Amino acid sequence: MSIVKIENVRVLDPIEKTDSVQTVYLENGKRVAETANVSETIDGQGKWLMPTMVDLCARLREPGQQQHGTLKSEGKAARENGILHVFTPPDSKPIVQDNGALIHGLVEKAMLDGGIYLEVIGAQTQGLKGNQPANMAGLKKGGCTAVSNANAPFADDDVVIRTLEYAAGLNLTVVFYAEEPQIAKDGCAHEGFIASRQGLPMIPALAETVAIAKYLLMIEATKVRAHFGLLSCGASVELIRIAKEKGLPVTCDVAMHQLHLTDALIDGFNSLAHVRPPLRSENDKELLRQGVKSGVIDAICTHHEPLSSSAKMAPFAETQPGFTAFDTFVPFGMQLVNEGLFTPLEWVEKVTLAPATVAKMQDRWIQEAGWVLVDPELEWTLTKETIVSQGKNTPLINQTVKGKVLRLFN
Repeated sequence: MSIVKIENVRVLDPIEKTDSVQTVYLENGKRVAETANVSETIDGQGKWLMPTMVDLCARLREPGQQQHGTLKSEGKAARENGILHVFTPPDSKPIVQDNGALIHGLVEKAMLDGGIYLEVIGAQTQGLKGNQPANMAGLKKGGCTAVSNANAPFADDDVVIRTLEYAAGLNLTVVFYAEEPQIAKDGCAHEGFIASRQGLPMIPALAETVAIAKYLLMIEATKVRAHFGLLSCGASVELIRIAKEKGLPVTCDVAMHQLHLTDALIDGFNSLAHVRPPLRSENDKELLRQGVKSGVIDAICTHHEPLSSSAKMAPFAETQPGFTAFDTFVPFGMQLVNEGLFTPLEWVEKVTLAPATVAKMQDRWIQEAGWVLVDPELEWTLTKETIVSQGKNTPLINQTVKGKVLRLFN
């Protein structure tokens, strides 16, 4: 029996909706009554205690891309940054997420190697090829609660409708990362002045909004429960707001970096700022922030995509898109609080209870969640040595940030 006593810590509990300084006793990550059997005492003065976080979108690179990351390396990075439940899209290489039996093995390996609860989003079509619906009944049996075609295109809209009907019949959520391929084409950056001046192929906001509008009509017709991941455009927020007002069963999230960074970072062909969906305009950033604040955007995710250094070494358009994002998640969250967008409790809710509710796993999360001790004032520098993830691909490299997870209890 190991009981930890944390004295005078600010407890941010979105379940109880409390924000107060308390002395807390934890046993195996669970709060217990005051006891004399304390094995460790921690001074919590100036620190925050919050539940472990739920991440709705992260790529951990295993199986098939272990040069970028593994379940062991990225599981460790998630845990050390306070994230215990991680949802991963179905586009590993090779694709195993259209086979329920293989998914079960992946979930077990994530806990064994990395100590995290991996939630695998199943493939919406066979092999993500966009031609035939995947065996969703088998995926559900294998533990999937949602399906997606990730960033892969569909052969035609009839395939989309058939997969939505299939998912609706099984009570599965369909996750869209909305982008119309006929508009996005071979783009790699936001359609704006900087990409235009640099001659980079561009992805207009319309690529996202046209796709969302089309999918919303299909959702209305099929009554499927749907989630729109990684919104990047201000106009997308308005489309989701209207859909929610109509009563459609839709939720959405935004990557944390879209609330902070803009396409100004791609100036000078900075490949570390290459991500998809791309960093958008200052106006988009502000509208996304308003969307989170108002509740139209339900949750904030990391969109963690670790990459080896060689993946960012080609000319901008030929580099792989993606940011390592576990290590910057809490500092970015602190920045939102410090800038006055959220109270501490509001931010905690957006990265814990809200994503768990979106995923229809709030009861399970409450059972499995531990607690995270955070120092909101600790300043540290993001370097290749201090970033826990195997991927060091962040445009914030060598910058000083504020806020860090000190310890996870579970």
